[in-house]
Amino acid sequence: MCGRGGVFVGRMRIFVWLCLWCVVGCADGRPELVEATGRVQQQGQAVTAGSIAFHPDTANAFRGDVPTSQLQLDGSFLMQTYPWGEGVSVGRYVVTLSAQLASRLGLPEYANPEQSPLRVDVGAEGLQGHVIELPRSGSVGQSGGSVR
Repeated sequence: MCGRGGVFVGRMRIFVWLCLWCVVGCADGRPELVEATGRVQQQGQAVTAGSIAFHPDTANAFRGDVPTSQLQLDGSFLMQTYPWGEGVSVGRYVVTLSAQLASRLGLPEYANPEQSPLRVDVGAEGLQGHVIELPRSGSVGQSGGSVR
């Protein structure tokens, strides 16, 4: 009788271990993503031929990757977090432009996450149709750009 109970306990331990392994081992670190779309413009005109990046704040739950997007011909963007797919995790971000784009617009500091004044907060509902208005070249100190 004692031998059968020992087999049961041993099998139960294996079952519990397998359940724990599956719960912990099967978690792939995939962040929960929400949609983040919008448009980048300067003086009301679409900004194109470049990309933007959302650099996660240190307080964000997921900081593993920097979401990016190519700007389309109408200045629109759809953020993607590689390799996880479309969207970004919930949190606060510093927005930067690709170095070539920032240079072309005369806003080189907008390529550096430590200098860019652009910030965006992404809630559980995501961002839909947000407009990032960039200042004119030479007027960075005056307006700093805005996110609507």
